[in-house]
Amino acid sequence: MKNSFLLSCESTVDLPFSYISARNIEVLFYTYSVDGVEYDDDMGRDPNGLNRFYGFMKAGKFPATSQINVFKYTDYFESLLRLYSGDILHIAMGSGMSPSVSNAVLAANALKEKYPERTVTVIDSLCSSGGYGLLVDYAADLRDVGHSYEEVIKMTEDTKARVHHQFFSTDLKYFKRSGRVSGAAAAVATILGICPIMHLNSTGHIIAYGKVRGKKSAIKTTVETMLNDVYEGAAYAGKCFICHSNCVETAEETADLVRKTFPDLPEIKIANIGTIIASHSGPGTVALFFLGKPRVGLD
Repeated sequence: MKNSFLLSCESTVDLPFSYISARNIEVLFYTYSVDGVEYDDDMGRDPNGLNRFYGFMKAGKFPATSQINVFKYTDYFESLLRLYSGDILHIAMGSGMSPSVSNAVLAANALKEKYPERTVTVIDSLCSSGGYGLLVDYAADLRDVGHSYEEVIKMTEDTKARVHHQFFSTDLKYFKRSGRVSGAAAAVATILGICPIMHLNSTGHIIAYGKVRGKKSAIKTTVETMLNDVYEGAAYAGKCFICHSNCVETAEETADLVRKTFPDLPEIKIANIGTIIASHSGPGTVALFFLGKPRVGLD
C-alpha cells in the first residue's frame, strides 16, 4: 500500500488559500481575463482581488474564463513530482462544470513514461465551488487519519456523488448571460423578486428546478431541501459549507437558519465564491453544501 502521497486540487474549491495551504494541499490556479489582462483566481491571497473583480462587473466588463490546458497541468504535475517523493492525488473540478479534468488525465498519463515509479491519479469530483472544496477537505481528513493512497481514492470516489450543491440567486443577469434563463424570464423575475432554486445533478450539471418569490423564501426552501436530502434529518452533524458571491449578509442569514434546523452541526464554514465561478453566477448567489443521500437523475 502507498501511505505517503500528496493531495492536490484547483482554485475553484472556493475556500481561502490560507485554509487549503494549512491542510497541506497543493493548488493549481485558474485565471480570468478582462481587457486582455489575466488575473489569478487567487483564493483571497490578494486582499483587493474580489473588490477589483466586482468592480469590473459593476463597470459592465464581463470576465472571460477558460479551461486549464494539458501543458499547464503537465508543468504543474511535474513540478510536484520534482518537489515531493510520494505519489499525487489530484481532485479536479467536476466535468459537469468544466472539461479541464480531461486535460488533467491526459497530462497525468503523459508523465507515466518519464516517471514510471510514480503515480498521478486524477479524480473527476463532479463537484464545484464549496462542494468541490468539501470533497477535497474530506479527502484530507482521510489522509490525516492514516488511510492509504488507494483507500483515499476509493473513499473519495464513493463519496463525491453524496456532496450536495443547493443554491439560489437574487440577481439573474449573469445566469441570463450564460443561457441558464432567458432574457424575458430574467426581466420578469427581477421585477417580481423571483429567485431560481438550483442544484447540481448526478453528473455535476446545474439544474434550475424551482423558483420562489423573495430572498427569505429562497433561504427557507434551500434549508428545507437540505433537511430532506440528508440521511439523519435534523440530527445531521457532518460537514457544511456556505459560499456566496458578494452577499455575505444573505449567506449569514442562511447559516443562521441552518444552525437552527441542525443544532448538532459542529461548524459551518462560510467563504467567498471565487472569481471563476462568480464570472458565471454574478453577485447575489448563495450556495449550501453538505453530505447527503446520493445525487440522482438528470433534474
